[in-house]
Amino acid sequence: MTRQNSELQRPEVSAPEPWSFPQAQRSELANGLGVLTYDIPGQYVISVRLAVPMPLDREPPEREGIATIMARTLDEGTARHTAEEFAELLERKGIALGAGVSDAGLIVDLDVSKRHLSEALDLLSQAVREPAFHAKEVSRHVKTRLAEIDQERAVPGQRAALEFIATYFDPRERASRPTAGTKAGVSAILPQDLVAFHAANVAPDGATVVLAGDLGDLDVVAQVERALGSWSGAGPEVVGPREAARSQDAARVVFLDRPGSVQTEFYIGCPGPDRHVEGGWAPYQVAGFVVGGSPSARIDAVLREDKGFTYGIRSGFRPRRRGGLFLTSGSVRADSTVEALGLLMDILDKARDGFTQEETQAGVDFIGKTAPGRYATADTVAEEAAGLALDGLTTEFTTTNLLALAGIDAARLATAYDRFVDGQWTVIIVGDASLYAEGVSGLGRGEVTVLPA
Repeated sequence: MTRQNSELQRPEVSAPEPWSFPQAQRSELANGLGVLTYDIPGQYVISVRLAVPMPLDREPPEREGIATIMARTLDEGTARHTAEEFAELLERKGIALGAGVSDAGLIVDLDVSKRHLSEALDLLSQAVREPAFHAKEVSRHVKTRLAEIDQERAVPGQRAALEFIATYFDPRERASRPTAGTKAGVSAILPQDLVAFHAANVAPDGATVVLAGDLGDLDVVAQVERALGSWSGAGPEVVGPREAARSQDAARVVFLDRPGSVQTEFYIGCPGPDRHVEGGWAPYQVAGFVVGGSPSARIDAVLREDKGFTYGIRSGFRPRRRGGLFLTSGSVRADSTVEALGLLMDILDKARDGFTQEETQAGVDFIGKTAPGRYATADTVAEEAAGLALDGLTTEFTTTNLLALAGIDAARLATAYDRFVDGQWTVIIVGDASLYAEGVSGLGRGEVTVLPA
Protein backbone atom coordinates (compact mmCIF):
# COMPACT_ATOMS: atom_id res chain seq x y z
CA MET A 1 0.00 0.00 0.00
CA THR A 2 1.53 3.24 -1.09
CA ARG A 3 1.33 6.17 1.27
CA GLN A 4 1.06 9.46 -0.46
CA ASN A 5 3.04 12.25 1.08
CA SER A 6 1.02 15.33 0.58
CA GLU A 7 0.76 18.35 2.77
CA LEU A 8 -2.66 19.69 3.54
CA GLN A 9 -2.86 23.43 3.63
CA ARG A 10 -4.39 24.74 6.83
CA PRO A 11 -7.38 26.89 5.92
CA GLU A 12 -7.17 30.52 6.84
CA VAL A 13 -9.43 31.60 9.65
CA SER A 14 -11.12 34.84 8.82
CA ALA A 15 -12.38 37.36 11.32
CA PRO A 16 -16.04 36.91 12.28
CA GLU A 17 -18.51 39.01 10.38
CA PRO A 18 -20.39 41.72 12.28
CA TRP A 19 -23.45 40.18 13.89
CA SER A 20 -26.84 41.81 14.14
CA PHE A 21 -29.92 40.96 16.15
CA PRO A 22 -32.65 39.05 14.25
CA GLN A 23 -34.95 41.35 12.31
CA ALA A 24 -38.40 41.97 13.73
CA GLN A 25 -41.68 42.32 11.89
CA ARG A 26 -43.76 45.03 13.55
CA SER A 27 -47.46 45.69 13.58
CA GLU A 28 -50.07 47.16 15.91
CA LEU A 29 -53.59 46.07 16.74
CA ALA A 30 -56.48 48.51 16.83
CA ASN A 31 -56.43 48.49 20.64
CA GLY A 32 -52.88 49.87 20.72
CA LEU A 33 -51.11 46.57 21.43
CA GLY A 34 -47.81 46.39 19.57
CA VAL A 35 -46.83 43.06 18.00
CA LEU A 36 -43.20 42.09 17.35
CA THR A 37 -42.40 38.80 15.65
CA TYR A 38 -38.99 37.16 15.16
CA ASP A 39 -38.93 34.21 12.79
CA ILE A 40 -36.11 31.90 13.90
CA PRO A 41 -36.18 28.73 11.78
CA GLY A 42 -35.70 25.50 13.67
CA GLN A 43 -36.83 26.88 17.06
CA TYR A 44 -40.05 24.94 17.44
CA VAL A 45 -40.76 26.07 20.98
CA ILE A 46 -42.29 29.52 20.56
CA SER A 47 -41.48 32.11 23.19
CA VAL A 48 -44.07 34.79 23.86
CA ARG A 49 -43.45 37.80 26.08
CA LEU A 50 -46.09 40.39 26.89
CA ALA A 51 -44.61 43.64 28.21
CA VAL A 52 -46.98 46.08 29.93
CA PRO A 53 -45.53 49.43 31.07
CA MET A 54 -46.33 49.69 34.77
CA PRO A 55 -43.77 51.62 36.84
CA LEU A 56 -43.65 50.57 40.47
CA ASP A 57 -44.42 54.08 41.67
CA ARG A 58 -48.03 53.40 40.61
CA GLU A 59 -48.38 51.10 43.61
CA PRO A 60 -50.38 52.58 46.50
CA PRO A 61 -47.86 53.44 49.26
CA GLU A 62 -49.76 51.35 51.77
CA ARG A 63 -49.87 48.34 49.39
CA GLU A 64 -46.31 48.18 48.03
CA GLY A 65 -45.72 44.73 46.60
CA ILE A 66 -49.16 44.58 45.02
CA ALA A 67 -47.68 44.47 41.51
CA THR A 68 -45.69 41.36 42.40
CA ILE A 69 -48.63 39.61 44.06
CA MET A 70 -50.79 40.48 41.05
CA ALA A 71 -48.20 39.02 38.64
CA ARG A 72 -47.91 35.83 40.66
CA THR A 73 -51.67 35.29 40.79
CA LEU A 74 -52.51 35.95 37.13
CA ASP A 75 -52.45 32.21 36.38
CA GLU A 76 -54.24 31.19 39.57
CA GLY A 77 -57.67 30.94 38.01
CA THR A 78 -59.68 33.10 35.61
CA ALA A 79 -63.30 34.06 35.10
CA ARG A 80 -63.75 30.80 33.17
CA HIS A 81 -61.53 28.37 35.06
CA THR A 82 -60.57 27.58 38.63
CA ALA A 83 -56.88 27.56 39.51
CA GLU A 84 -56.81 23.77 39.24
CA GLU A 85 -58.58 23.76 35.88
CA PHE A 86 -56.31 26.44 34.49
CA ALA A 87 -53.20 24.55 35.64
CA GLU A 88 -54.52 21.39 34.00
CA LEU A 89 -55.10 23.21 30.70
CA LEU A 90 -51.54 24.51 30.74
CA GLU A 91 -50.12 21.09 31.56
CA ARG A 92 -52.18 19.32 28.93
CA LYS A 93 -50.62 21.39 26.15
CA GLY A 94 -47.14 21.65 27.67
CA ILE A 95 -47.46 25.40 28.20
CA ALA A 96 -45.14 27.25 30.59
CA LEU A 97 -46.76 30.48 31.79
CA GLY A 98 -45.46 32.93 34.37
CA ALA A 99 -45.14 36.62 35.13
CA GLY A 100 -42.93 39.07 36.99
CA VAL A 101 -42.42 42.77 37.52
CA SER A 102 -39.49 45.17 37.47
CA ASP A 103 -39.19 48.87 38.14
CA ALA A 104 -40.43 49.43 34.55
CA GLY A 105 -43.40 47.13 34.24
CA LEU A 106 -45.02 43.72 34.00
CA ILE A 107 -43.74 40.95 31.74
CA VAL A 108 -45.85 37.84 31.21
CA ASP A 109 -43.85 34.99 29.71
CA LEU A 110 -45.15 31.98 27.83
CA ASP A 111 -43.33 29.13 26.10
CA VAL A 112 -45.15 26.54 24.03
CA SER A 113 -44.62 24.17 21.15
CA LYS A 114 -45.46 25.61 17.76
CA ARG A 115 -48.50 23.40 17.21
CA HIS A 116 -50.18 24.61 20.40
CA LEU A 117 -49.56 28.34 19.96
CA SER A 118 -53.19 29.23 19.33
CA GLU A 119 -54.41 27.50 22.51
CA ALA A 120 -51.55 29.05 24.49
CA LEU A 121 -52.39 32.56 23.34
CA ASP A 122 -55.99 32.03 24.40
CA LEU A 123 -54.89 31.03 27.90
CA LEU A 124 -52.48 33.97 28.02
CA SER A 125 -55.37 36.24 27.11
CA GLN A 126 -57.53 34.84 29.89
CA ALA A 127 -54.77 35.24 32.48
CA VAL A 128 -54.07 38.84 31.51
CA ARG A 129 -57.61 40.04 30.85
CA GLU A 130 -59.77 38.20 33.37
CA PRO A 131 -57.78 36.87 36.33
CA ALA A 132 -60.02 35.80 39.19
CA PHE A 133 -57.83 36.70 42.18
CA HIS A 134 -59.54 34.12 44.38
CA ALA A 135 -59.10 34.84 48.07
CA LYS A 136 -57.48 31.47 48.78
CA GLU A 137 -54.85 31.90 46.08
CA VAL A 138 -54.15 35.50 47.01
CA SER A 139 -53.71 34.55 50.66
CA ARG A 140 -51.28 31.77 49.69
CA HIS A 141 -49.12 34.10 47.63
CA VAL A 142 -49.15 36.78 50.32
CA LYS A 143 -47.94 34.21 52.87
CA THR A 144 -45.28 33.00 50.43
CA ARG A 145 -44.01 36.53 49.92
CA LEU A 146 -43.92 37.19 53.66
CA ALA A 147 -41.83 34.04 54.10
CA GLU A 148 -39.53 35.23 51.31
CA ILE A 149 -38.95 38.49 53.14
CA ASP A 150 -37.67 36.59 56.19
CA GLN A 151 -35.51 34.44 53.93
CA GLU A 152 -34.04 37.49 52.20
CA ARG A 153 -32.90 38.87 55.51
CA ALA A 154 -31.22 35.57 56.33
CA VAL A 155 -29.14 35.36 53.13
CA PRO A 156 -26.11 37.70 53.30
CA GLY A 157 -26.09 38.64 49.62
CA GLN A 158 -29.79 39.49 49.58
CA ARG A 159 -29.57 41.28 52.92
CA ALA A 160 -26.74 43.42 51.56
CA ALA A 161 -28.72 44.28 48.43
CA LEU A 162 -31.74 45.34 50.48
CA GLU A 163 -29.63 47.54 52.71
CA PHE A 164 -27.91 49.03 49.67
CA ILE A 165 -31.11 50.35 48.09
CA ALA A 166 -32.33 51.59 51.48
CA THR A 167 -29.07 53.48 51.97
CA TYR A 168 -28.47 54.64 48.41
CA PHE A 169 -31.89 55.99 47.41
CA ASP A 170 -33.83 58.79 49.05
CA PRO A 171 -36.29 57.10 51.45
CA ARG A 172 -39.20 58.81 49.68
CA GLU A 173 -38.36 56.94 46.47
CA ARG A 174 -40.07 53.64 45.65
CA ALA A 175 -36.64 52.42 44.53
CA SER A 176 -35.43 52.45 48.14
CA ARG A 177 -37.67 49.49 48.99
CA PRO A 178 -37.84 45.94 47.59
CA THR A 179 -39.56 45.48 44.23
CA ALA A 180 -41.71 42.72 45.72
CA GLY A 181 -42.69 44.82 48.73
CA THR A 182 -42.16 44.91 52.47
CA LYS A 183 -44.06 43.10 55.21
CA ALA A 184 -46.25 46.10 55.99
CA GLY A 185 -47.40 46.56 52.40
CA VAL A 186 -47.72 42.91 51.40
CA SER A 187 -49.63 41.83 54.51
CA ALA A 188 -52.29 44.46 53.78
CA ILE A 189 -53.08 43.21 50.25
CA LEU A 190 -56.58 41.83 49.73
CA PRO A 191 -58.25 40.35 46.61
CA GLN A 192 -60.27 43.50 45.99
CA ASP A 193 -57.03 45.52 45.99
CA LEU A 194 -55.66 43.29 43.23
CA VAL A 195 -58.85 43.64 41.18
CA ALA A 196 -58.64 47.43 41.36
CA PHE A 197 -54.91 47.61 40.67
CA HIS A 198 -55.20 45.24 37.71
CA ALA A 199 -58.11 47.16 36.21
CA ALA A 200 -56.26 50.45 36.51
CA ASN A 201 -52.89 49.34 35.17
CA VAL A 202 -53.01 46.27 32.91
CA ALA A 203 -54.18 47.50 29.52
CA PRO A 204 -53.23 46.94 25.86
CA ASP A 205 -52.50 50.54 24.86
CA GLY A 206 -48.74 50.95 24.96
CA ALA A 207 -48.11 47.27 25.71
CA THR A 208 -46.06 45.01 23.42
CA VAL A 209 -46.35 41.30 22.72
CA VAL A 210 -43.23 39.59 21.36
CA LEU A 211 -43.24 36.20 19.63
CA ALA A 212 -40.00 34.44 18.69
CA GLY A 213 -39.37 31.02 17.18
CA ASP A 214 -40.06 29.11 14.01
CA LEU A 215 -43.06 31.06 12.76
CA GLY A 216 -43.12 29.57 9.27
CA ASP A 217 -46.61 28.61 8.04
CA LEU A 218 -48.20 30.58 10.89
CA ASP A 219 -50.27 33.73 10.55
CA VAL A 220 -49.01 34.96 13.89
CA VAL A 221 -50.59 38.41 13.81
CA ALA A 222 -54.00 36.88 13.07
CA GLN A 223 -53.60 34.51 16.03
CA VAL A 224 -52.66 37.41 18.31
CA GLU A 225 -55.61 39.38 16.97
CA ARG A 226 -58.00 36.53 17.82
CA ALA A 227 -56.62 36.17 21.32
CA LEU A 228 -55.96 39.78 22.31
CA GLY A 229 -57.64 41.99 19.72
CA SER A 230 -60.76 42.51 21.84
CA TRP A 231 -58.72 43.36 24.93
CA SER A 232 -59.70 46.89 25.89
CA GLY A 233 -59.01 49.51 28.48
CA ALA A 234 -56.43 52.21 29.03
CA GLY A 235 -53.93 52.49 31.82
CA PRO A 236 -52.98 55.73 33.58
CA GLU A 237 -51.60 58.58 31.55
CA VAL A 238 -48.02 57.79 30.59
CA VAL A 239 -45.58 60.02 32.44
CA GLY A 240 -41.99 60.23 31.27
CA PRO A 241 -39.62 58.34 33.57
CA ARG A 242 -37.40 60.26 35.94
CA GLU A 243 -34.27 59.28 37.77
CA ALA A 244 -34.81 58.18 41.37
CA ALA A 245 -33.12 60.61 43.75
CA ARG A 246 -30.08 59.50 45.71
CA SER A 247 -30.09 59.92 49.46
CA GLN A 248 -28.17 62.91 50.74
CA ASP A 249 -26.05 60.68 52.99
CA ALA A 250 -25.69 57.79 50.54
CA ALA A 251 -21.88 58.01 50.38
CA ARG A 252 -21.13 56.10 53.56
CA VAL A 253 -20.25 52.71 55.00
CA VAL A 254 -22.88 50.51 56.67
CA PHE A 255 -21.73 47.36 58.47
CA LEU A 256 -24.51 44.84 59.13
CA ASP A 257 -23.44 42.74 62.09
CA ARG A 258 -23.69 38.95 61.79
CA PRO A 259 -21.64 37.53 64.68
CA GLY A 260 -19.67 34.42 63.81
CA SER A 261 -19.86 34.87 60.03
CA VAL A 262 -17.17 32.88 58.23
CA GLN A 263 -17.58 35.02 55.12
CA THR A 264 -18.10 38.73 54.65
CA GLU A 265 -20.39 40.08 51.97
CA PHE A 266 -19.68 43.33 50.11
CA TYR A 267 -22.21 45.38 48.13
CA ILE A 268 -20.75 48.60 46.76
CA GLY A 269 -22.19 51.09 44.33
CA CYS A 270 -22.32 54.57 42.86
CA PRO A 271 -24.34 56.30 40.12
CA GLY A 272 -24.32 54.98 36.58
CA PRO A 273 -26.06 55.66 33.26
CA ASP A 274 -29.18 54.31 31.64
CA ARG A 275 -29.28 52.89 28.11
CA HIS A 276 -30.12 56.31 26.66
CA VAL A 277 -26.81 57.80 27.81
CA GLU A 278 -25.16 60.29 25.49
CA GLY A 279 -22.31 58.64 23.61
CA GLY A 280 -23.88 55.20 23.73
CA TRP A 281 -24.21 52.29 26.13
CA ALA A 282 -21.43 50.11 24.69
CA PRO A 283 -18.48 51.60 26.65
CA TYR A 284 -20.20 50.87 29.94
CA GLN A 285 -20.65 47.20 29.11
CA VAL A 286 -16.96 46.95 28.32
CA ALA A 287 -15.86 48.91 31.39
CA GLY A 288 -17.91 46.70 33.68
CA PHE A 289 -16.40 43.60 32.08
CA VAL A 290 -12.83 44.86 32.41
CA VAL A 291 -13.18 45.91 36.03
CA GLY A 292 -15.14 42.97 37.36
CA GLY A 293 -17.09 41.11 34.72
CA SER A 294 -15.09 37.89 34.49
CA PRO A 295 -12.58 35.72 36.39
CA SER A 296 -9.80 37.45 34.43
CA ALA A 297 -11.00 40.97 35.28
CA ARG A 298 -9.06 43.37 37.49
CA ILE A 299 -10.89 42.53 40.71
CA ASP A 300 -10.55 38.76 40.54
CA ALA A 301 -6.97 39.01 39.27
CA VAL A 302 -6.08 40.45 42.67
CA LEU A 303 -8.64 39.18 45.18
CA ARG A 304 -9.06 35.68 43.76
CA GLU A 305 -5.95 34.74 41.82
CA ASP A 306 -3.32 36.66 43.79
CA LYS A 307 -4.77 36.75 47.30
CA GLY A 308 -7.18 33.80 47.38
CA PHE A 309 -9.72 35.85 49.33
CA THR A 310 -12.80 35.05 47.22
CA TYR A 311 -14.39 32.68 44.76
CA GLY A 312 -15.36 35.70 42.68
CA ILE A 313 -16.58 39.30 42.89
CA ARG A 314 -18.49 40.89 40.04
CA SER A 315 -18.96 44.46 38.84
CA GLY A 316 -21.16 45.96 36.19
CA PHE A 317 -23.26 48.92 35.14
CA ARG A 318 -26.96 48.32 35.78
CA PRO A 319 -29.33 50.60 33.85
CA ARG A 320 -32.71 51.62 35.19
CA ARG A 321 -35.48 53.37 33.23
CA ARG A 322 -33.68 56.62 33.95
CA GLY A 323 -30.28 56.72 35.53
CA GLY A 324 -28.54 53.62 36.72
CA LEU A 325 -25.96 52.14 39.05
CA PHE A 326 -22.44 50.82 38.95
CA LEU A 327 -22.48 47.84 41.33
CA THR A 328 -19.84 45.54 42.75
CA SER A 329 -20.78 42.58 44.94
CA GLY A 330 -19.46 39.31 46.28
CA SER A 331 -18.10 37.61 49.37
CA VAL A 332 -14.64 37.09 50.85
CA ARG A 333 -13.14 35.01 53.64
CA ALA A 334 -14.01 36.67 56.92
CA ASP A 335 -10.40 36.91 58.07
CA SER A 336 -9.58 38.92 54.92
CA THR A 337 -12.39 41.45 55.38
CA VAL A 338 -10.34 44.59 56.00
CA GLU A 339 -7.54 43.91 53.54
CA ALA A 340 -9.95 42.69 50.85
CA LEU A 341 -12.16 45.76 51.16
CA GLY A 342 -9.17 48.07 51.00
CA LEU A 343 -7.86 46.37 47.87
CA LEU A 344 -11.30 46.30 46.27
CA MET A 345 -11.94 49.99 46.82
CA ASP A 346 -8.49 50.85 45.47
CA ILE A 347 -9.16 48.83 42.30
CA LEU A 348 -12.48 50.59 41.75
CA ASP A 349 -10.96 54.03 42.31
CA LYS A 350 -7.80 53.46 40.28
CA ALA A 351 -9.82 52.39 37.27
CA ARG A 352 -10.54 56.10 36.91
CA ASP A 353 -6.90 56.50 35.91
CA GLY A 354 -7.56 54.57 32.72
CA PHE A 355 -7.41 51.21 30.98
CA THR A 356 -4.92 49.48 28.73
CA GLN A 357 -5.72 48.89 25.09
CA GLU A 358 -5.17 45.17 25.63
CA GLU A 359 -7.81 44.79 28.33
CA THR A 360 -10.15 47.10 26.45
CA GLN A 361 -9.89 44.91 23.36
CA ALA A 362 -10.43 41.79 25.46
CA GLY A 363 -13.69 43.25 26.74
CA VAL A 364 -14.80 44.32 23.28
CA ASP A 365 -14.04 40.88 21.86
CA PHE A 366 -15.86 39.02 24.60
CA ILE A 367 -19.05 41.07 24.43
CA GLY A 368 -19.12 41.19 20.65
CA LYS A 369 -18.10 37.62 19.85
CA THR A 370 -20.34 35.97 22.43
CA ALA A 371 -23.46 37.85 21.30
CA PRO A 372 -24.54 35.20 18.77
CA GLY A 373 -24.47 32.61 21.54
CA ARG A 374 -26.30 34.83 24.02
CA TYR A 375 -29.15 35.35 21.58
CA ALA A 376 -29.18 31.91 19.99
CA THR A 377 -32.55 30.80 21.36
CA ALA A 378 -36.08 32.08 20.96
CA ASP A 379 -36.52 32.81 24.65
CA THR A 380 -33.46 35.08 24.87
CA VAL A 381 -34.57 36.96 21.75
CA ALA A 382 -38.07 37.47 23.16
CA GLU A 383 -36.77 38.51 26.57
CA GLU A 384 -34.39 41.07 25.08
CA ALA A 385 -37.14 42.56 22.94
CA ALA A 386 -39.66 42.72 25.79
CA GLY A 387 -37.20 44.26 28.23
CA LEU A 388 -36.16 46.92 25.75
CA ALA A 389 -39.81 47.66 24.92
CA LEU A 390 -40.39 48.67 28.54
CA ASP A 391 -37.44 51.04 28.16
CA GLY A 392 -38.88 52.61 25.01
CA LEU A 393 -36.34 50.88 22.78
CA THR A 394 -36.32 48.21 20.09
CA THR A 395 -33.78 45.49 19.39
CA GLU A 396 -32.22 47.81 16.84
CA PHE A 397 -30.60 49.23 19.97
CA THR A 398 -28.91 45.86 20.55
CA THR A 399 -27.53 45.76 17.01
CA THR A 400 -26.37 49.39 17.15
CA ASN A 401 -24.72 48.77 20.48
CA LEU A 402 -22.83 45.72 19.20
CA LEU A 403 -21.64 47.59 16.10
CA ALA A 404 -20.48 50.46 18.31
CA LEU A 405 -18.03 48.14 20.07
CA ALA A 406 -15.65 48.47 17.10
CA GLY A 407 -15.11 52.15 17.92
CA ILE A 408 -14.20 51.70 21.58
CA ASP A 409 -10.60 52.25 22.59
CA ALA A 410 -8.90 52.70 25.96
CA ALA A 411 -9.36 56.48 25.97
CA ARG A 412 -13.10 56.27 25.34
CA LEU A 413 -13.45 53.61 28.01
CA ALA A 414 -11.67 55.77 30.57
CA THR A 415 -13.86 58.76 29.71
CA ALA A 416 -17.04 56.71 30.16
CA TYR A 417 -15.95 55.22 33.49
CA ASP A 418 -14.77 58.55 34.89
CA ARG A 419 -17.98 60.28 33.87
CA PHE A 420 -20.07 58.43 36.46
CA VAL A 421 -17.68 56.78 38.90
CA ASP A 422 -16.81 59.71 41.15
CA GLY A 423 -15.53 57.92 44.23
CA GLN A 424 -18.68 58.66 46.24
CA TRP A 425 -19.35 55.06 47.20
CA THR A 426 -22.23 53.49 49.09
CA VAL A 427 -20.61 50.55 50.87
CA ILE A 428 -22.60 47.78 52.55
CA ILE A 429 -20.82 45.06 54.50
CA VAL A 430 -22.43 41.99 56.06
CA GLY A 431 -20.21 40.17 58.53
CA ASP A 432 -18.88 40.09 62.07
CA ALA A 433 -18.70 43.75 63.06
CA SER A 434 -17.14 43.04 66.46
CA LEU A 435 -14.05 41.67 64.71
CA TYR A 436 -13.73 43.87 61.65
CA ALA A 437 -15.67 47.16 61.96
CA GLU A 438 -12.75 48.94 63.61
CA GLY A 439 -10.36 47.82 60.88
CA VAL A 440 -12.80 48.94 58.19
CA SER A 441 -13.02 52.33 59.87
CA GLY A 442 -9.24 52.53 59.72
CA LEU A 443 -9.34 52.36 55.91
CA GLY A 444 -10.42 55.98 55.91
CA ARG A 445 -13.49 55.43 53.76
CA GLY A 446 -15.76 57.39 56.06
CA GLU A 447 -17.62 56.81 59.27
CA VAL A 448 -18.80 53.22 59.73
CA THR A 449 -22.37 52.74 60.90
CA VAL A 450 -22.95 49.36 62.56
CA LEU A 451 -26.46 47.91 62.43
CA PRO A 452 -27.91 44.51 63.31
CA ALA A 453 -28.32 42.29 60.28
